[in-house]
Amino acid sequence: MLLHEVVETAATVTATRSRLAKVEALADLLRRLPEDEIAPAVGFLVGKARQGRVGVGWRGLSSVMGSPATEPTLTVADVDALLDTLLTTSGAGSSASRTSALRAVTARATEAEQDFIARVLIGEMRTGALEGILVDGIARAADAPGALVRRAVMLSGDLGATARLALTGTPADLEAVGLVVGTPVMPMLASTAADPTAALDVVADGVTGQSTASVEWKLDGARIQVHRQGDVVRVFTRSLADITHRVPEVVEVVRGFPARDLILDGETLSLDEDGGPRPFQETMSRFGADAPREALLRPWFFDVLHLDGRDLIDEPLSTRLEVLAQVVGDYRIQGEVTADPAVAERVSRQALAAGHEGIVVKGIDAPYAAGRRGKSWVKVKPVHTFDLVVLACEWGSGRRTGWLSNLHLGALDATGEFGDPGAWVMVGKTFKGLTDELLRWQTERFQQIELRRTAQTVWLEPLIVVEIAIDGVQSSTRYPGGIALRFARVKRYREDKSPQDADTIQTLRALVR
Repeated sequence: MLLHEVVETAATVTATRSRLAKVEALADLLRRLPEDEIAPAVGFLVGKARQGRVGVGWRGLSSVMGSPATEPTLTVADVDALLDTLLTTSGAGSSASRTSALRAVTARATEAEQDFIARVLIGEMRTGALEGILVDGIARAADAPGALVRRAVMLSGDLGATARLALTGTPADLEAVGLVVGTPVMPMLASTAADPTAALDVVADGVTGQSTASVEWKLDGARIQVHRQGDVVRVFTRSLADITHRVPEVVEVVRGFPARDLILDGETLSLDEDGGPRPFQETMSRFGADAPREALLRPWFFDVLHLDGRDLIDEPLSTRLEVLAQVVGDYRIQGEVTADPAVAERVSRQALAAGHEGIVVKGIDAPYAAGRRGKSWVKVKPVHTFDLVVLACEWGSGRRTGWLSNLHLGALDATGEFGDPGAWVMVGKTFKGLTDELLRWQTERFQQIELRRTAQTVWLEPLIVVEIAIDGVQSSTRYPGGIALRFARVKRYREDKSPQDADTIQTLRALVR
């Protein structure tokens, strides 16, 4: 199939607000794809090529991307083959070979195809083809039950392979997809509530009408899924990346459990000398390092999906917790089973006092819904809001092309600790939480108070106050204030406030543990 057919479908999906129209457009494309191109095309659409990241960034692309072709000739197979080449080319002369391969393919691409290929390569595909919509498109194209396709995706962890199976196989083939020890599954996800009482109410509505739940600490750590087959232990991240070689201490712990075959769900984090959690980025730095560092990781487990030939994902949480306690002992996450809001509030206070994020409230009768975010798991954690000043804004890409999108956020230096008193100290960036209406407004307004610009960024007079919600603050060398915001998103612009009403860098720094 010509690549431009995939590009046109992506554009259609982006342009429409109708979920049904998105699903039908994707289903029509999937029906026409040759069998060998189904998995690659699916990966392109969601920005997750089957080869993973291949080490190409914007800078490398811009240096090789020449004038676009006038007519589409590239196929899906051509781009898939390019990714294979980029992934496997190494050693002496590899840089020149990779550049040559990139230049040869992109020279044959039209302007729209060049943009599409660039976004596939750097993993920034914003087509609106969310995985859930694509799952429905696969089911429509294959004339298969949506629940059956969705379950196969979750248990295999591979959307492209599931699409190929659904479109070329039978419903029985989909039904045969199950848990395989050693193959990671997509993790169950939690929705959000404002407080423990509200979380209990959500769980009651979503499960059986009974609010009895397991109220568990939510650690400020990294999600892990651990598989054990005999003495072979493998550890995966929430995105299903294999990090076994980076967490030997977790492997050692799981090898000591009384089991032969095992799949566990949990979190890991590093602890300080007093047993408290170290900052989140210290845990995450271990996942990016090939050699162990000084701070050891300690795992906690909150679910078990398989034990010695027995699949447990369809068992109620009450059963899974009994099995979990027998297997992991002191490595089980702390929590209590209760229907009493006062108890849930107490567990939440204990978790926060211990330096953790909050709690997760889980319906005691619920199965493990791999990859789903429903009402069976509900997280509760404090959300901080701060008034900050917009220092600059970067032009957007993809569907935000032509709009000023990514905000540079500054806090007030009240004491002059980082320069002159009353100056602004950058503490982070965000493009989250911006509606199309806000994007249009800020694109017009920011250019009215522009100080200077580069090709990518417009620098502003520090006049605009924006209310930002964050999950926390962490130490960082990226910004001059020594901190960075965690999971920042825009709540609203505060035209009622002057820049001098903004929160200070000193206030933000006090949140770092």
